[in-house]
Amino acid sequence: MTRHRTSLGTLLRHVHLDGPLSRTELAERMGVNRSTVLSLTAELVAAGLVREEHPAATRGAGRPSLVVRPESERVYVLAFDVSVDRLDAARVGLGGAILERRQATRPRAGVDLDRVVSVLAGFGRELHEAASPGAVCVGVGASYCGMIRPGDGTVRYGPDLGWVDQAFGAELARALGLGQPVAVGNEAHLGARAEYERGAGRGEPNLIYLHGDVGVGGGILVDGDLLGGESGYGCEVGHMLVNPYQGRHCLCGSSGCLEAEVGEHALLSAAGRSPDLFGREAVRDVVREAAEGNKEATAALSEIGDWLGIGVSNLINLFNPGVLIFGGMLREVYQGAAPHVAARIARHVLPVSRDRTQLRLSALADDATLIGAAGLGFAALLSDPSKSHGGTR
Repeated sequence: MTRHRTSLGTLLRHVHLDGPLSRTELAERMGVNRSTVLSLTAELVAAGLVREEHPAATRGAGRPSLVVRPESERVYVLAFDVSVDRLDAARVGLGGAILERRQATRPRAGVDLDRVVSVLAGFGRELHEAASPGAVCVGVGASYCGMIRPGDGTVRYGPDLGWVDQAFGAELARALGLGQPVAVGNEAHLGARAEYERGAGRGEPNLIYLHGDVGVGGGILVDGDLLGGESGYGCEVGHMLVNPYQGRHCLCGSSGCLEAEVGEHALLSAAGRSPDLFGREAVRDVVREAAEGNKEATAALSEIGDWLGIGVSNLINLFNPGVLIFGGMLREVYQGAAPHVAARIARHVLPVSRDRTQLRLSALADDATLIGAAGLGFAALLSDPSKSHGGTR
């Protein structure tokens, strides 16, 4: 790729991630002169990716620097998020704004590729058809709660509903019928990237994101890059062994895994809930009742918080992150179990790491994985904006 194309992508990425920026700010960030920014911006304006406008307020003498703004309504991606209990779809504009969305319940009914694809494709076509006249879809991204084979969007393993080697990306692309591939990523990996770019991890290139659904997933960034491992299946922190002797059974076939000890089933069982009760609302009820002083809920949250603290302590000692972020179901669990997590960290984490790591709640909350999926959709455009004409209208 030429230096010019790289510069175009760099400028567009700044505007995409940080919103409207003046020419002066862009020149300073990119380390180039204003005439270069003027030339690059003119090319992006001609491509319909950004627009320039006068700032709302000016200070001091001289001509104010024009502001470069992403064309959010005109340029968008379709983003999909498949969790255990829910299917989400959204049209996300350049700049990261969710313009319109759809949601459906996902029954826990075993291998359901056909239904998932049918529902999401229907949502996707609705969102595409509802876009403004002249708007362009420049990509499609999806998040799935399982292990994804890099490159083709195949779900190699999704233990909660039994998905094994399901061609999710290819089937969704076919059903959408937009002539575009669907880029698929693991939900926790995408959540980590989204929090780094837009959420609680901004400016923190060494971070860990823990995502709770029914189980627990992880995304680890080292110097801003995802730790993918040899085959792209790294960061499966939910299957880190924390209780080897009397651990709960895990859906992966082992026992004592982190997700077996802190996941939805563990919390609801410890709280004495009926097997008929499950899902995010059931988890929230336990956390709420614990805050209100319910003894059984308090004891359950204390037990789960202790195991979570052991897992977090191991991760901090191993990776020395600047920030560790709790997302998904763990966002609620951590709020109720923070003292127990902190006690384990104080007891087990090396002081040189403990003193620097900040524990934070996901800033993007339930949208973290959906925003991460949108990032997959925008990747090709941001890499080479000169090819933006290839979108779907």
